[in-house]
Amino acid sequence: MAFDGIATACITYELKDVLVGGRIDKVLQPEFDEINLIIRNNGQNHRVVMSASSNTPRVHLSKVQKENPEKAPMFCMLLRKHLLGGRVVDVVQPDFERIIQFHIESKDELGDVSVKKLIVEIMGRHSNIILVSSKNKVLGSIKHIDFSVSKVRQLLPGMDYEYPPSQGKLNPVKATEDEILSVISQKDVLLDKLITDNFTGIGSMSAREMVYGFFGTADVYTKELQGFTKWLYEFFQKIRSNGFSPCLIYKNDKISDFSAIFINQYENGAVVEKYPYLNVAIESYYTKKDKKERMAQKTARLSKFIDNNIARCRKKLVIQHDKMQECKDKEKYKVYGDLLTANLHRIQEKATFITVENYYNNMEPVTIELKPELSPSKNAQRYYNLYQKCKNAEVMTKKQMQIANEELYYLESVAEELARAETETDINEIKEELITGGYYKENTKGKKKQNVSKPMEFDIDGYVLLVGKNNIQNDTLTLKLARGNDLWLHTKNIHGSHGIIKTNGEMPSDDTIVKCAKIVAYYSKARNSANVPVDFTVAKNVKKPRGAKPGMVIYDNYNTVNVKPEK
Repeated sequence: MAFDGIATACITYELKDVLVGGRIDKVLQPEFDEINLIIRNNGQNHRVVMSASSNTPRVHLSKVQKENPEKAPMFCMLLRKHLLGGRVVDVVQPDFERIIQFHIESKDELGDVSVKKLIVEIMGRHSNIILVSSKNKVLGSIKHIDFSVSKVRQLLPGMDYEYPPSQGKLNPVKATEDEILSVISQKDVLLDKLITDNFTGIGSMSAREMVYGFFGTADVYTKELQGFTKWLYEFFQKIRSNGFSPCLIYKNDKISDFSAIFINQYENGAVVEKYPYLNVAIESYYTKKDKKERMAQKTARLSKFIDNNIARCRKKLVIQHDKMQECKDKEKYKVYGDLLTANLHRIQEKATFITVENYYNNMEPVTIELKPELSPSKNAQRYYNLYQKCKNAEVMTKKQMQIANEELYYLESVAEELARAETETDINEIKEELITGGYYKENTKGKKKQNVSKPMEFDIDGYVLLVGKNNIQNDTLTLKLARGNDLWLHTKNIHGSHGIIKTNGEMPSDDTIVKCAKIVAYYSKARNSANVPVDFTVAKNVKKPRGAKPGMVIYDNYNTVNVKPEK
């Protein structure tokens, strides 16, 4: 885990430098497990993100603003009651644990001044944010922990606040050389494991870096302990005196991790970029990761619903395909009926079959099964009925297959839209689209109608490019906002957004069209492909068939350009 005790110490040091003396102007709770404090200090506003997410727990400064719920959650209201207008008097990390305490001086209902603690515990799935009174009583927490959750440690209003159970580890920045030597003297054990097992708040990457820093390799068993002990003691003392060197680690051109100490252990296997502040590095690291995980959480239910409907459509198409295969024998049934009618006099009573010459096929003999309980004429009529039944079924199944294919294509386009959704508004619009189409049911009674978001807008060489985020926006763009001579773009036979270039009567250059096509290709299912065909034509050539699903159109007189998608 990247957010170990060293990272916590570094963040605490940076936050203390920026926030102490600042006044809390706003308390926000954009997520069920995240608090944002807006703190005014030295003429500047600072946004402090505190997250108790199981996957991305953290504390850091941020410039990213999130949408907030219209009605503030209970814990947010509690923090506003106790902390608004209060001043930050200290930021503390107790015993090198992954815990940050914000000491906040504020007035209570009677006007008495007291110092409360807002405590963030950064401990994976046990992470939490707790408000504690000046008398060390829990006033509230973002996650309530009772006996049903933990028999070891409960966090409920009115209880005394206690730190998480100690694991008996040494505080590295207070350990003496003799204490360090005693805990790393075990034989036949990797040194980095000894460090993580015996010192508080040291993550595996940090431990391996300590070993690498002395030995030049991270995979080292206990040896040269005297020299390494001295080196390790000096390393811990450097941390104690805030000698940090924050960095981001890139692997395969993607952010892989962050660290409060510079990382050399990957050698040529990674690119390490130094940062002046860990807050900046952490925001870069978590902004994308946290957003991706939050969106995955918020879209999980809707995504499962769409996937189930896609699976249902595909299953229906398989059944319909099998039915069409059965109907291929319809002409055989008509021939059998004709042959039996021509040979009624030859059919014996209660016969189970008859072999006759097939005058449709050069008089080749053919054996026809009979129902012994039916008369000869009724056996012939039975085959005529089978022929007619298959003929009718084929017509109906073709229509049903067309409907199922259209529905599958539509649902796949909605799934692609959901995968590209970036905000809760985007998700709600997709949900509303499914509700309107009769796919999704949700009790909307008493719910305030959501504001409709706008299509994405890009300035390309002086032309405005509009790109839809979902099928409803695609229809609005294509059928309402586009003028006859505007250019319409869409990936060829690939689910994606509609694009409109507002030409104002002046045809864009080929280079401009290619640039716009690259953007439209990026907002499609083929965004990760290297070569994507994009069709374009004037908007008047695009039509919507009657009764077609949202976003479904037909077009003609078009050209195609192959591009590499670009954001």
